[in-house]
Amino acid sequence: MTSRPATSTQRTYRYLRIAIAGSVVAVFAAMVTAMPIVGLLPSLSHYYYTPARTVFVGAVMSVAVGFFALSGRGPERALLDVAAVLAPLVAIIPTVISPHSVPGLDSTCPDGRLTCIPAAFDADVDNGVATYLIVGALVLVLAVALAVAGQVSRPATALSVGIAGALLLAVWLSWWLAHDWFLQWAHVAAAVGFFAVIAAVAVVTAVRPSDGPRPPRWLQVAYVVIAVLLGVTVVGMPLYGALHVGDVFGVFVGEIAALVLFAAFWVLQSIQYWRTDDPALR
Repeated sequence: MTSRPATSTQRTYRYLRIAIAGSVVAVFAAMVTAMPIVGLLPSLSHYYYTPARTVFVGAVMSVAVGFFALSGRGPERALLDVAAVLAPLVAIIPTVISPHSVPGLDSTCPDGRLTCIPAAFDADVDNGVATYLIVGALVLVLAVALAVAGQVSRPATALSVGIAGALLLAVWLSWWLAHDWFLQWAHVAAAVGFFAVIAAVAVVTAVRPSDGPRPPRWLQVAYVVIAVLLGVTVVGMPLYGALHVGDVFGVFVGEIAALVLFAAFWVLQSIQYWRTDDPALR
């Protein structure tokens, strides 16, 4: 018995989900290929300051685009729209690092600070944030125009636009009025928020899908386990992040675990919706 050929829509959504999970593979591959040059660094985020940077930023940006395309309906739509707004911040704003933590990089911090974004990257960050705010504002205008024209659900769009607008406003105000604080904490805040939203999506998908039947029992259990492990990993990182065994730091292990769980969720989503006629996240 032969399976029914996939429709164009099915292929599109399948490839999007595969690409989102594949972005994790790209990040890991870029990190591994940079290791012979810089070695094992205190965190995965430190590899932003290595030749892995281009792939890292591109992979995370592609995830944001995929989220907008897959946001679907109901609570998952609002959650994934929020994740799509947070993801670019993880990419364009690097983590703060301590002096000499990345071989070959001048990362001396001014004013005796223990950690900072090296001054050589300030212009890159400011350019990235400014671009992010401009593009984000244009996307909001487009979303409103489509809602007014009746091309998309107005209530759902109003919720997503409201949350995204609040996030963009918070980014702009903190970047403008508290620049040093923004550079110190924006990456961590965006990363924590991003993985928290993914955990929430996993729970909602397991216990209260917006449309259609609930997933099979084993998938429900898997989604809840992923959500719990993501929560424990992210929330617990301040406690174990500074711990290390030899050259392996807890924060490095935690970031790897979070990305693996993120990829696992999207692989399971691909399995769940593989043969669905309308495989958008529901």
